Amino acid sequence: MKLDTILAQGGSRFDKQTGAVNTPIYQTSTYQHPSIGKNYGYDYSRSGNPTRLSLEQTIALAEGGAQGYAFSSGMAAVASLFMTLRPGDHVVCGDDIYGGTFRFFNKYVAECQIAIDYVDSTNLHAIEKAVNENTKMLFIETPSNPMMKLTDIKAVGKIANKNKILFVVDNTFMSPYLQRPLEMGADIVLHSGSKYLGGHNDVIAGLIVTKTDELGEKIYFYLNGAGSILAPMESWLLLRGMKTLGVRMNRAEQNAQALAEWLKLHPQVVKVFYPGLEEHPQHQLAKKQQKGFGAMLSFRVKDAKMVPAILHRLKVFIFAESLGGVESLMTYPLTQTHSDVPPDVREKLGITDTLLRVSVGIEDIGDLKADLEQALQPLTGDDYALRDDDLTYR
Repeated sequence: MKLDTILAQGGSRFDKQTGAVNTPIYQTSTYQHPSIGKNYGYDYSRSGNPTRLSLEQTIALAEGGAQGYAFSSGMAAVASLFMTLRPGDHVVCGDDIYGGTFRFFNKYVAECQIAIDYVDSTNLHAIEKAVNENTKMLFIETPSNPMMKLTDIKAVGKIANKNKILFVVDNTFMSPYLQRPLEMGADIVLHSGSKYLGGHNDVIAGLIVTKTDELGEKIYFYLNGAGSILAPMESWLLLRGMKTLGVRMNRAEQNAQALAEWLKLHPQVVKVFYPGLEEHPQHQLAKKQQKGFGAMLSFRVKDAKMVPAILHRLKVFIFAESLGGVESLMTYPLTQTHSDVPPDVREKLGITDTLLRVSVGIEDIGDLKADLEQALQPLTGDDYALRDDDLTYR
């Protein structure tokens, strides 16, 4: 069955008792037992809920994995993943990752005496060099956040397999519609379900898909034990969002490609970071391992003084964190998503005071271009008077 069909019919025919076309919201915490030692498949919703199970089965099918699990947030999924490690273990991680993941690794994982080395994951030699006898996990985001660097999943998968290391890919930016890491050598795929899978900025969720049942059982132990489960209503919302993933991604990607081509010619823009541009250093890799180029891009403006004015002028784009919804969002990584990354690390990665990140939505492309055109106009006297609190609530 093709992926578009799997997604569109996700959760359908799940309820055999009533024949409901969509999985009902089983808003219950516990379940009746017919007798001692017997149940109807469920006993307590932390351990299992029909709505959540329908979602978990759908994401496992979409990613081509053995088991899927739904968490209360993307970071809850990351935390449960790292519960599988022990003091003395070592992790090799891509250097350009979501700031919240970086914060968790540096402040919590490090305190658990788990060592982490950050490497440029576009450099296979650097990854191999970082691996040691205690390395238990390779963790990457591709494309990376926010610099849009791509990692060769197949090549890293070979390194992980050779060294018997767990290989984890955060697939949030691409979704299973545009990239399927398990088919290229990954052992685990991770998602912030709040993003493209949900697609409407109305749910916080995390998802993990494992290649094998054995890995799935290990993840489930910590999901159930720690209780970081996704609630029934949020599970239903995520299922509903996933039904339109394909059509949303196609439209958003079309818009992103057009905006990237337009932005790179704008006189106020210094550089555009988007894998769909031929000048992107991993453009050919993107064509090889992705079905498309996605709808995330970053760009650098000429002067940091322009940034407050640009964000203040936006009328169609929304100045907000997060990504992957139908609405186009603009984020300032320096003070938002990556504010907890040390300044010297940000500078090394290119997360400077002139960098803006864009999640391109499904609006009319003419309206998106017009909004950026007026927002990128040269500064005026009023713009120089802008203060931080002018950007809070507009």
